[in-house]
Amino acid sequence: MEDIFSFELETKSRSQMLDITVRVREALRQSETSRGTCVVYVPHTTAGITVNENADPSVVVDILEQLERLVPQGRYHHQEGNADAHIKASLMGLSQTLLVDRGDLVLGTWQGIFFCEFDGPRTRRVMVKVLPYA
Repeated sequence: MEDIFSFELETKSRSQMLDITVRVREALRQSETSRGTCVVYVPHTTAGITVNENADPSVVVDILEQLERLVPQGRYHHQEGNADAHIKASLMGLSQTLLVDRGDLVLGTWQGIFFCEFDGPRTRRVMVKVLPYA
């Protein structure tokens, strides 16, 4: 019951945010947990996880544009050409912990869970761990 569930994503561009709420809910259903916490994690140094509005797609556009403004591609000490992606991933964070009640995620009306790609396109992995309350 306390297994780690995972799924893969294919990103299509260098910077992209994908709504993965449905996929996380699928993992939660597989866990058969009715109350607890759900950790969504990415094992990548140039990707992140965030919770934000999923009703208006312009929110994602705004987030990506402002991250690019704050941390543009450019010259950094890290010589692989993706230093900005590492910084953006650090700003977003590599995991989110969410509450589970009555077998579902506790999210606000407009909230969704987003996978944040900063060094794509790539095949990425998302891991979900559900921890039931005792």
